[in-house]
Amino acid sequence: MKKSIALSIPVLLLLSCGTPEERLVSQADRLHASILTVDTHCDTPMEFTDSTFDLGVRRDEGCVDFPRMKEGGLHAEFFAVFIGQGPRNDTAYDKVHANALKIFDALHKNISKNSSLADIALTANDAYRIKKDGRIAAFIGVENGYPAGRDISRIRQYYELGARYLTLSHTSNNDICDSSTDRKGPEHGGLSAFGEEVVKEMNSLGMMVDVSHISDEAFYDVLQVTKAPVLASHSSCRALCGSPRNLTDDMLLALKENGGVIQICILSDYLKAPEPNPERDQKLKDLQDKYGDYSSLPDSVKKIVRQEYRDIQKRYEKLATVSDVVDHIDHVVQVAGIDYVGIGTDFDGGGRVEGCSNVSEMKNITIELLRRGYSKGDIEKIWGANIMRVLRKCEDLAASS
Repeated sequence: MKKSIALSIPVLLLLSCGTPEERLVSQADRLHASILTVDTHCDTPMEFTDSTFDLGVRRDEGCVDFPRMKEGGLHAEFFAVFIGQGPRNDTAYDKVHANALKIFDALHKNISKNSSLADIALTANDAYRIKKDGRIAAFIGVENGYPAGRDISRIRQYYELGARYLTLSHTSNNDICDSSTDRKGPEHGGLSAFGEEVVKEMNSLGMMVDVSHISDEAFYDVLQVTKAPVLASHSSCRALCGSPRNLTDDMLLALKENGGVIQICILSDYLKAPEPNPERDQKLKDLQDKYGDYSSLPDSVKKIVRQEYRDIQKRYEKLATVSDVVDHIDHVVQVAGIDYVGIGTDFDGGGRVEGCSNVSEMKNITIELLRRGYSKGDIEKIWGANIMRVLRKCEDLAASS
């Protein structure tokens, strides 16, 4: 009798282990429970033009909300205060600055009314504390320095409202620096004189300088000026996908020397060269022709445009995969090392891949990392420790200056 019981124990253990894939899923679950996981970029605050939008309610559309973050084991999110590029004059600057302040206010209100689920994080220590409380750490980043105009005092204002990084430019040049994608080409030859002031001010505050979207020349100029490590909040590797939004191997090595980090963007067009998609391109052109300049539309119409845009993308898109995402992580590790890579999805701003289309599926990236032999320590660095190291260094340098 004793012998049969003893024999049954290994059998039961073997049965409980499940298939190799089930074991990976279980391992990913345990990993996410024991480490801090951080996504450094989502554009979900664009939805705040709808006054009823609630981050605490699980949605069937879009990519990010608190319930699905819980499901996906994502503990911290940088919510972007995004302002698209527009005219560069005092009237426009005042208008877009006011719009940025509205987004800050909506973010704070949304998080405050969901205080049982989330809290604003201002420091790296906050993220770990809030995670320990069983809540989500909500960081804020400003995407595009455009609303600052030429007023350096606005950088401090954004910091005091909770912003812990600022993306210096977006798709077009502004008064801070050149963009990597401005159709008119370079204007400043990299970072402007005002841009140098902005970088120094951010260093003095402990605010991370975000080099995603900026031109190669601006990238190298930033590294010459900054005393703190920088981040690329949502960029990928140009060696694997030739988008000018991505970083070359030389830039990855320069980022390593600076002590910064690249957060791999999971927007398909930044992961692999896009295949021709004339039907989608025509539908998007038709959408543009139908509504005109998005920035000038009333909020109620912007909501309609975003939904029509999503519908077109969903119908015609040709997505990259989770495997493609991890190929880019692998590349950074091979070129620069495990200490210089993380994840910045660009969810709700176009970021999504097959197998990770919203925050509830974040563990699929971890499963692929495990499948490729990454250790728990490696994965902890990729998912949060690297970006928290950069934030801490910025905090420490500001405190000592």
